Amino acid sequence: MDKIFLDELKIDTIIGIWDWERKIRQTVVIDLEMSADIARAAATDSVEDTLNYKSVAKRIQRFVGDSSFQLVETLAERIAGIIRDEFDVAWVKVRVHKPGAIRGSKDVGVEIERGEQPG
Repeated sequence: MDKIFLDELKIDTIIGIWDWERKIRQTVVIDLEMSADIARAAATDSVEDTLNYKSVAKRIQRFVGDSSFQLVETLAERIAGIIRDEFDVAWVKVRVHKPGAIRGSKDVGVEIERGEQPG
């Protein structure tokens, strides 16, 4: 299986369960892995024959920036749904990091996989 990945996409959003979190924008960091058959794109050297990661990034930036969730779990699930539905991706792994959420910890977050891994 071929994969296209996008690491450390930083986006400011409303995220969290505490009253103070609902009033400020916090940075989340998103990592994506997406199944894609890149053989045709490699042969044609044409972006039309691949999963355009710039289009994915812009869509996720727009969605997350406009969103307001309490849980990173919900945010990850919605991101996975957008990628699978709008970009016709059979399998996706989404990691949502919320750096600084736990005092003394560098990072905290969730990782989900949705769909069937081809191959």
